[in-house]
Amino acid sequence: MIDFEKDAHALGVKEDGLKGLSDLARRAKVLEHEMDQLEATLKERKESYRKITEEALPEAMAELGMKSFVMDDGSKIDVKPFYSATISAERRAEAYEWLRQRGFDDIIKNTVSVRFGRGEDELCTRLLDLLRTQGYPSEQVEKIEPMTLKAWVKEQIERGSELPTELFGVYIGQKATIKT
Repeated sequence: MIDFEKDAHALGVKEDGLKGLSDLARRAKVLEHEMDQLEATLKERKESYRKITEEALPEAMAELGMKSFVMDDGSKIDVKPFYSATISAERRAEAYEWLRQRGFDDIIKNTVSVRFGRGEDELCTRLLDLLRTQGYPSEQVEKIEPMTLKAWVKEQIERGSELPTELFGVYIGQKATIKT
């Protein structure tokens, strides 16, 4: 910082202006550090909350044979099943094929895109006819929205349908919800 101050003085920057700039920069660094600490703390708290609501409370209530209870402050605790699913990139093709073979391909979103330059609006309107014959670079993206997959998994499990849980990264757990 001393070298910067000498250089700034040599360039005619007023010391008051430089001090103000330096103070602002220091304050920004302090705030950035505080935000990083708060984000780390929030991440830890979220994980602690997840462990309590998805593990400790459901396990304790199951041991007592309870699905819900009301606390003395009026808060109600309910334990309900929750579902999670994630298809890994390595198994995506296999999972999509499994869905297609069983008629569940309606949850797969299929996007084809082509990039056009300036002045190519007319080509864009003829896209479907010209795509293959004109050789424009395109990419096809298939995906299933996470919430759609989760809802589909829940529906299949609750119907009693067989599905390869490992293929779809299915996790079924119990979760306590607290309503005040």
